[in-house]
Amino acid sequence: MSEAQLPSVRVAQARELFFGQGRDPAPWITPHISRSWQRSRPIDAQYIDPEPMALALLSERREQAMRLLNCAQPELDGLAEHAVGNGCVVILSDASGLILEEIGSPDFLPKAERIALQPGVAWSENHRGTNAIGTALAEREALMVLGGEHYLAQNGALGCAAAPIFTGRGELAGALDISGETARVNHHALGLVRMAAQQVEHRMMLAEASGHVLRFHARPALIGTAREGLMVIEGGRIVAANRVALELFDRSWEGLLDLDAQDFLGANWPRMEHRRSLLTLPGGRQIATVMERSTAPGGSRTAGRRTHAPTGTAAAPEADDVLPLLERAVRVLNEGVPVLVNGETGSGKEVFSRRLHAASRRSTGPFVAVDCASLPETLIESELFGYEEGAFTGAKRKGMAGRIREAHGGVLFLDEIAEIPLALQTRLLRVLEERVVTPLGGGQGVAVDFDLVCATHGDLPALVKAGRFRADLMYRVAGFGVSLPSLNRRADRHALITRLFLESGGAAKHLRLESDALEALAAYRWPGNVRELRSTLRAIVALSNPGDSVHAPTLPAHLHGTAPSQPQEDTAIDARPAQQHTAEPLVAITRHAIDEALKASDHDVARAARRLGVHRSTIYRHLARQRGKPTDSMNPSTFAHDQT
Repeated sequence: MSEAQLPSVRVAQARELFFGQGRDPAPWITPHISRSWQRSRPIDAQYIDPEPMALALLSERREQAMRLLNCAQPELDGLAEHAVGNGCVVILSDASGLILEEIGSPDFLPKAERIALQPGVAWSENHRGTNAIGTALAEREALMVLGGEHYLAQNGALGCAAAPIFTGRGELAGALDISGETARVNHHALGLVRMAAQQVEHRMMLAEASGHVLRFHARPALIGTAREGLMVIEGGRIVAANRVALELFDRSWEGLLDLDAQDFLGANWPRMEHRRSLLTLPGGRQIATVMERSTAPGGSRTAGRRTHAPTGTAAAPEADDVLPLLERAVRVLNEGVPVLVNGETGSGKEVFSRRLHAASRRSTGPFVAVDCASLPETLIESELFGYEEGAFTGAKRKGMAGRIREAHGGVLFLDEIAEIPLALQTRLLRVLEERVVTPLGGGQGVAVDFDLVCATHGDLPALVKAGRFRADLMYRVAGFGVSLPSLNRRADRHALITRLFLESGGAAKHLRLESDALEALAAYRWPGNVRELRSTLRAIVALSNPGDSVHAPTLPAHLHGTAPSQPQEDTAIDARPAQQHTAEPLVAITRHAIDEALKASDHDVARAARRLGVHRSTIYRHLARQRGKPTDSMNPSTFAHDQT
C-alpha cells in the first residue's frame, strides 16, 4: 500500500468503527474530526440535501451581513483565480454557516449544487454534520475536511479547507472556504483561506473602529499591513483587538478586552497620535506604534464607519457616504427591479454599479458594461443584440452573441443610457420586457436572464419631454433611482481621499499624506469629481519618492489656498466647463509625471508605463505630442482610465 493511500484507509477504518460499531474513532483520525463526529451524532446519516432558502430571505441575510460581504469581496476575488485554476469554488458564510456567496470554477459549480453547496444553504455542523465550514466555526480554527472525514456519506467526494473570521471582540463573523474534489484541496489551500480570513478581519476592524486605533508590531516594517496588531481604545478602555495583537501580547480576548488602556500600555499611549514611534510598555518592552483617531459613529461593537484613516499605511478606510444608497439598491436589484444611477460626470457611477453587482444575488455571474456614449450609432445595435453569420458586410464568420446575451446570469450595465439612439430604444424596451433577444440577420430568439443597472449624467424626464427618450423605456429602466453626490458634497471626503491616495500607489511607495495636504485636497472643489481626484492623486504619487511625506506645498499649485467648498443649491451642475477650467494644470502634472517616469526608466516606454500604471499608448501619445505630431488631446483623467 502506498503512503498516499494511507489517509483514506485510516478514514475508512474510522468510519467502520464509528458508524458500524459505535466505537471511538479517535486513534484513526485527527482530533478535530473525531470531536466533530461526536458532536454530529444527532444528524441523520441518511440526511437529504435541502433546497436553498427563498431568495427574498437570503437577500435579508446578506443585508444583515453587508459589512462582512463588503470587507470580504477583495479576498473572494483574489481567491477566485486560484479556485478557477484548480477546479474549486470559494465560499463565504456568515457566523451561522449559511452560505452567502460562492464563486469559482464553472466545472465544479454544478457539482457543488448537487450536494447543496450553494448560497442559501446552511452548512453548520447542526445542519450538515462534519464539514469544513461548520467545523471551522465550531472549533474556531482553520482546518481541512477531506473525503470520508465528512459526516454525511454524500459529501465523501468533497475536499474543503476553511478558516473562521472573527470580530475585534472575538465573536464569529463568518468563514472563508475553498471546496473542490478531494484531490484538489491541500495545505496550500488551507494557507490561502487562513491568510484571506486575516485580511478580512483587518479590514473589518478598521471599518468598524471608533475612538483611538493603535497599530503596532515588533517589526516596524509590518505596520500598515494585515500582519500588524490592531487595538481599539474607547473612553480609555481597550474594546477590540485583532488576533495578531493577541499573539504579540500573548493574551486572549477575555484577558485583554475592557482593560484600562493606561494600565496596560502606560501613561504615554495618547501621545502616539499620528506619528510613528516606540512605545515603552509598563514592563519595559518596546513596540513600534502608530496611533490614529477614528470618529465613526456607533463604536467598535457596531457597524460604525470611520471618517479618518492613518496616513502612510496600506489599510484604507471603508467610510463612504454612498454606503446607505448601496445597501438600498442591493435590496431592490435582488428583487429584479432595475436601478438607475444618476450623477455628475466623474462621480463614480460605474464604480458604484460594480459594487452593486458584487453585493447582489448576481455576484457570481458576469458584470457586462456597455458605454452607450462611446459606441457609434452604426455599431450599437450589433454590439447590444449580436448578429448571425453574414448579417452584414464585415460581420464575423460565426456571428456574435452580443452584450445582452453575455450578461445572462449576471448584471447588464448600460452606461449613459440616454445616448442610445431613439430608433433602438423600442427594440431595447422589447428585450427588457420579454427577456428574449433576437440577433441581427434573424435566427432563433434566445431567452436571457439578467438584472439591469443603468447610469446617466443627464435628466431623463427632460429628454422625454424633448422627444429624445421614450417615456415607457424611462419607466422601465428607472425602477429605483440612485443619485450619487458630487465629491464636494460628500461628508466623507477626508476618508475617501485617504483611501484613494493609498490605492493610487501611496501604500505601495510607503508615502504619508500629511494632515495639511489632506485638508488642502479636501477643501478643493473638484469639478471633475472622483475621476479628477484619482488622476491628481496618481500624479502626486508618481512624482513622490518612496517614503516621502506629502505636504500641502508639494501639491499642484491650483490646489493651494482654496477655501472649503460649500454645497450649492442648484441640483444640476454641468461638469464640462469645470473640466475645461482644471484641465490645463492637470495636464501639466500628467506630462511632468510621464517625463519623470521616462527618465527613471532610461526612456524605456514599457517600463515607464508599468511605473505609472498606465497603458503604453499614453506614453506614445505624450512623445508624439512633444515631437509636434497630431494626436488626440490629453484627457486629464488618463491616469484613471488608461489602465493596462
